[in-house]
Amino acid sequence: MILIKEIVQQVLTSGYLSIADQNQMQLLLQSNYDSEDLDAFIILQRAIVAGEIKQESRSQKTTLSTAGKDAAANMKLAYQIAAEMAFAAAMALTMPKGSKDQTSFGA
Repeated sequence: MILIKEIVQQVLTSGYLSIADQNQMQLLLQSNYDSEDLDAFIILQRAIVAGEIKQESRSQKTTLSTAGKDAAANMKLAYQIAAEMAFAAAMALTMPKGSKDQTSFGA
């Protein structure tokens, strides 16, 4: 099974976060992961906010506006994803540990 930290490493190497990567990490955040995965997720979040990672947009626009509007839209999306990641991290950190370095979301 692929781990969040493996996806993050690939994204940091390529400089690109695809929708497929985003969806995979979302699924993994709903299951078991360890503190290394969470650390990697936070590093990715910071790289997105810093503009170091290009991110595939979930909304497909048929026309492109000026570069300034695109940059603002990308930054807004980065902050939205960063907020979602921070929320997931906060939830994970407040959950009781199921086993060493793993959080269990479920029964």
